[in-house]
Amino acid sequence: MRLGWTILYVSDVARAVEFYERAFGLSRRFVHPGGGYAELETGATALAFVSQAQARESLGGDFVASDPARPPLGVEVAFVTSDVQAAYELAVAAGATPVLAPTAKPWGQVVSYVRDQDGFLVELASPVQGSE
Repeated sequence: MRLGWTILYVSDVARAVEFYERAFGLSRRFVHPGGGYAELETGATALAFVSQAQARESLGGDFVASDPARPPLGVEVAFVTSDVQAAYELAVAAGATPVLAPTAKPWGQVVSYVRDQDGFLVELASPVQGSE
């Protein structure tokens, strides 16, 4: 078994793709012509977006949607970078909401948090010592 992709249910797929390109430097892997689904390159596993309407149809029911006006959902997307400060500044300049500025952790990692335009929590972190 392997993780195939992570999908975020968003209000506007095109807007989410454009934001993640600007804020995190990701590139498009696949965009459905109908606009309801897209994937970005992130390495072995794609980060994907599906419209909330299409997600409801696929699920056959409702779900708790991320909302930037409410506390974040209990899930995050994490990106690993050697320059957390620069990544954090780029994300905020692109419209991400700052949550936690880059902070050194006791185990040697630097982490920061922002929220995207749909309110999803995004961690920007340096590699864990010994993991790369």
